[in-house]
Amino acid sequence: MTSFTIIGTGNMANAIGGIVADGGNDVTFISQSDTGTAPLTGDVVVLAVPYPAVDSIIDAYSDQLAGKIVVDITNPLNFETFDSLVVPAASSAAAEIQAKVPSAKVLKAFNTTFAGTLATKRVGDSDTTVLIAGDDAAAKQTLAAVVEAGGVKTLDAGALSRARELEALGFLQLTLAVGEKMSWTGGFATVR
Repeated sequence: MTSFTIIGTGNMANAIGGIVADGGNDVTFISQSDTGTAPLTGDVVVLAVPYPAVDSIIDAYSDQLAGKIVVDITNPLNFETFDSLVVPAASSAAAEIQAKVPSAKVLKAFNTTFAGTLATKRVGDSDTTVLIAGDDAAAKQTLAAVVEAGGVKTLDAGALSRARELEALGFLQLTLAVGEKMSWTGGFATVR
């Protein structure tokens, strides 16, 4: 059994928490108001918050994040214009987090899925697949095992450097949904 601390209490946090619990793992949630005061008790910490909240979380928990698997689900959008990513083109939100907490095992995951597809475990007629990028093979395997035990497929997307492509894909999916060109219960599916 793996223990998870999910920072966030929104739709994505609850959908991810449901998958984790469905696989028989412990889940603790930290709300925005408790961020910085509630301890990180999980072996895996999921940042289920908007990208602008990440820096304050790292400031509050940098010592506690050391050695933990940190799952970044953010898409670093420009929330004012909704027309670009706010990280350098050669980087990603996940890479920025890894640079700020070098002793953590940062993974990029869940940013290319919507909460609705995680909750139903389906994208149209296909199974929901969580793409996972990261440099630590054991950390990726830990997350993949938990997600698969919870009934959702996973696919290793490669090194943490692939997070920038995952963030671009997540950004495209979000803009399509906001523009009502696809539904929030839809998305991209991986068919193998």
